Amino acid sequence: MKEVIFTNKATSPTGPYSQAIKVDKTVYLAGVCGDNPVTGEIMGGGDMKVEAKYAMENLKNTLEAAGGKMTDIVKVKVVFTDLEQAADFNEVYMTYFPDYRPARIAMGVAGLLGGAHLELDAVAILDEE
Repeated sequence: MKEVIFTNKATSPTGPYSQAIKVDKTVYLAGVCGDNPVTGEIMGGGDMKVEAKYAMENLKNTLEAAGGKMTDIVKVKVVFTDLEQAADFNEVYMTYFPDYRPARIAMGVAGLLGGAHLELDAVAILDEE
């Protein structure tokens, strides 16, 4: 059975999609950027560490709304508008995965909606508890 996931603790969808879809114990998390969930504004003014923190919190809060935790994530896709900022992103990313590293892909694109410099999505499989 499919369940649409929504939380006010993460950015509301800006288009015709859901924050996440839960199917049994698998959660498909839509792309999130480093925006403030209240204002929708991309945070950091170009500072990747700030933008990354907001993006990771949006991802984490959406996953928690689905009943999951960060260690349930099995795959992450990271999209940058400037791959030179990957090291700053990784510094923040590793604070969310200190002992566990999900599979991951990172890629560069010419631009992202809303002036974001970063977008990530993920797939999680919830632990049996």
